Amino acid sequence: MQFYRAMQHDAADIASLALQLWPHASYDELLDELDFDDPMQSYILARVDLEAIGFCHVALRFDYVEGTSSSPVAYLEGIFVVPQWRNQKVAAGLIEQATRFGREQGCTELASDTELSNTESQAFHEALGFKEANRIVCYTKRI
Repeated sequence: MQFYRAMQHDAADIASLALQLWPHASYDELLDELDFDDPMQSYILARVDLEAIGFCHVALRFDYVEGTSSSPVAYLEGIFVVPQWRNQKVAAGLIEQATRFGREQGCTELASDTELSNTESQAFHEALGFKEANRIVCYTKRI
């Protein structure tokens, strides 16, 4: 199993994996959002042989991140492992690489979020050493 910082030639694999994480988006939209030249973010890819089996996207956030005390914070924007490779330490390897990216950028904290109803993701985060910082309900009103 290999973990590495993805490059432009990996864009199709990242977009395909991201589409499984965010099925409400379109493949083309996800592909267009990828920016491999931005030093403030990284896409990390997991492969077995030539097969892309997981990815994560980590970016630096300079605004306040719930529960943190430093800035910038390395923020896990998304992580996905194909179902047949789950529970085989793929996500742990991706988080290790995201952590390395954050440290290289001077960060001392890695943060993330998930929906209140996504208990599977909550269990995943806790299993990898994340601590819950807060729970919120967000509201909007058209004006």
